[in-house]
Amino acid sequence: MEEIFKIEELSELERFLKNKHTDEFREHLFQEFLKYSNYKNATEWNRAVKICECFAIIGWGKYEALQASKGQFFNGNPNTKFYNKFYELRFVDAIWSKRKSGYTMEQGRTSYFQSPDDSANSSNLWNHKVVEDIQDLKLVNQRNWIPFNPILIKRSIGNCYENSKLFIERFEKELQPELDRKMKPESYGRAVNQLVFNCSFSFYDNYHCKTNYVIADENLKLKKKDFRVELSKMFSKKEIDDNGYYLRNRFEFGPFQSKTGRMKTNINFEKEFSELSFIDHKITFSKHLIKALKVVIAKLKKKKLEYDFDLMFDDFQTIINTWLLVD
Repeated sequence: MEEIFKIEELSELERFLKNKHTDEFREHLFQEFLKYSNYKNATEWNRAVKICECFAIIGWGKYEALQASKGQFFNGNPNTKFYNKFYELRFVDAIWSKRKSGYTMEQGRTSYFQSPDDSANSSNLWNHKVVEDIQDLKLVNQRNWIPFNPILIKRSIGNCYENSKLFIERFEKELQPELDRKMKPESYGRAVNQLVFNCSFSFYDNYHCKTNYVIADENLKLKKKDFRVELSKMFSKKEIDDNGYYLRNRFEFGPFQSKTGRMKTNINFEKEFSELSFIDHKITFSKHLIKALKVVIAKLKKKKLEYDFDLMFDDFQTIINTWLLVD
C-alpha cells in the first residue's frame, strides 16, 4: 500500500496494478479502503481517493463501486464525499474549513452515510464526530471514474413559467432515474464519463426578475457577441426591457474535457414552450434533447474515442421513447 500511495501518475498506477486483478488483492484493498473511508484529515482523504482510483482500474468485484469526489460547498469551502453510480452517498461526507495552516473537517457539517458493504455503521447526518486536525495538504479528486449513466439532464436555474412546472418535475423524477437505472455504461467504454445537458427555461416572476429566450435561426450561426445586435433588429428597446428578451442559440456546445470525460451542452427554451400541453412538452423536449445528443456524438466521434456511441444512443432512444408513452 505504501508503494501505491507514492505513485502520482494514473498511467504508472495502471502499470503497477496490471497483474493484480485478483480477488485476494481486491479484498486486501477493500479492507484498506474501509479504514480510510472514515477519513479524519487530508492525508486520509487523499489515501481513500488513491484506493478508489485503484478500484476504478481493477474493478470493485463483489463490492459496490464508488466514486471519490472533491467538490465545493455553497460557501466555497471544499466538500469531499463518496457516491455510487446512482449518486447515492456512502461513508463520510465532509465540509472542510480553511485555516491559516491548512484544512480541517468541520464539526456539525460532516455526515456519515451507511453502506451495504459496512452495515454495522448507521447513517449520521451532520453530526458525525470530527476532531480538528489541520494539515497543509491539497485535497485531491479522483481522476478516473466508475461507469455512470453518461446522460445527465439538469435545469440550470429553478425559475420557470407555472405551466412548465409539472413537466420539469416529471423529467427530473422520472426520466433521469430511468436513464440512471437502464443505461448500460459498462458496455460503452471508459472514454466518456458524463454528457451534461443543462436546460434553461424562460420565466417571468416579476418585472425585475424575468428571462424570455428568443431562439436564433440556427442557419445564422450567431456567436455570443452577435446576440444583442441581432435582437435589436427584431424588437424595440422597450419591448426587450419589458419582456426580458434574450437572444440565444437553441444549443450551446461546450468542449469535451478528456481529463474528466465530461462535456456540457446548454439547451434554451423560449416562452412559447411553456404554453404547450403536457404531452407536447414531452414531445418537444425529447426532440431537442435527441438532436443535441446527435450533435454531441458526431463531435466526439471525430476524436476517435474508444466508446460505443451507437449502442449508447440506441439505449438512450429506447428509454426516452418509452418515457414518452407514460401519461
